[in-house]
Amino acid sequence: PRLANAAHETLRSLASPSSLQGPELHGWRPPVDCVRANELCAAESNCSSRYRTLRQCLAGRDRNTMLANKECQAALEVLQESPLYDCRCKRGMKKELQCLQIYWSIHLGLTEGEEFYEASPYEPVTSRLSDIFRLASIFSGTGADPVVSAKSNHCLDAAKACNLNDNCKKLRSSYISICNREISPTERCNRRKCHKALRQFFDRVPSEYTYRMLFCSCQDQACAERRRQTILPSCSYEDKEKPNCLDLRGVCRTDHLCRSRLADFHANCRASYQTVTSCPADNYQACLGSYAGMIGFDMTPNYVDSSPTGIVVSPWCSCRGSGNMEEECEKFLRDFTENPCLRNAIQAFGNGTDVNVSPKGPSFQATQAPRVEKTPSLPDDLSDSTSLGTSVITTCTSVQEQGLKANNSKELSMCFTELTTNIIPGSNKVIKPNSGPSRARPSAALTVLSVLMLKLAL
Repeated sequence: PRLANAAHETLRSLASPSSLQGPELHGWRPPVDCVRANELCAAESNCSSRYRTLRQCLAGRDRNTMLANKECQAALEVLQESPLYDCRCKRGMKKELQCLQIYWSIHLGLTEGEEFYEASPYEPVTSRLSDIFRLASIFSGTGADPVVSAKSNHCLDAAKACNLNDNCKKLRSSYISICNREISPTERCNRRKCHKALRQFFDRVPSEYTYRMLFCSCQDQACAERRRQTILPSCSYEDKEKPNCLDLRGVCRTDHLCRSRLADFHANCRASYQTVTSCPADNYQACLGSYAGMIGFDMTPNYVDSSPTGIVVSPWCSCRGSGNMEEECEKFLRDFTENPCLRNAIQAFGNGTDVNVSPKGPSFQATQAPRVEKTPSLPDDLSDSTSLGTSVITTCTSVQEQGLKANNSKELSMCFTELTTNIIPGSNKVIKPNSGPSRARPSAALTVLSVLMLKLAL
């Protein structure tokens, strides 16, 4: 029993999010993609044999009995030092499905039962929204008269910008055609083909185009409805009945791709109580990329209505019929419908703003998997190496919630990095969960002191 308990504890430590992505453990080494890691393991007889042993151990019905075996423990120890343990995948990579299959063949066995949040199998995103703004502003010609910009339909402008790019126009036309193609009077479309076409669009078209279509800011209902219709929801999103959200999650997790995109969404959009923006590492770009990555799967999210004032997104599901799992279901659904990180990220993109992060590096949640800062990698195959001369203005703004569905409306004080090529003017509203009364603002006090000193000098 003591040996079995020790093996069980070893598995628990291996399966924890911090161990899955923590650079401080096992003598950190840069992760390689799982396809390459599998090749490296196969070329080494000790690794390949222990890998086979481990999979046999974890496939046993009586898990504790299998783990009490010394060979299983030895296999676990070898795995910790293998490139397979730290391997990750890149969204949109050539062999993405194969990579994810290898990743989950290891990590699914390291957890006991269903985990509410799973560590992401994808490489961490280190780029930021400001990188998208630099490209989007040049391609779209934004930064025009703010008065004119405020009256325009930014979602319509985004569609026009897409049509000026051959790749964007081609893939957008493809999914519109497929998702609008009626199969029969009783079958409105082929959802499977529609989802595939949507995945190709969001994985292969650069973010400066796709984000503008998904997250455009709106001042009226016509604009908001166009935004809601971006993914052709009558085919890709809506159905005759709403399934239970936990059932939908269960279906999603049977597919390696869908499971990975959902885990990535939770890793990058899970509301944090330790950051200014409520996002992990204050990275709006990582959250928006993860959200876009779920479109075209069973868990496809979308705007629930065409309201221009409130931003509420959700998968097509409800918590009816949850039984004694209702609390877990509601928690799962709130990660979409009442997620301050996701809402702030969408608003930030619409406003053309990004949070100003200290170069010392972000602080992470205690329960959130730490992110390895390595070479920048953007979803949607967008290079982060572009260096453009866009001037940046840092403004400190006291912001307050205005009519959004949250538990509080306390003021926050935060600094935004706002590009002078502001693509969509609007309010810099940031919602932070359970934020208390705003503390004294030293920046405001210094400003008042400077004015008084200037008056005395005069």
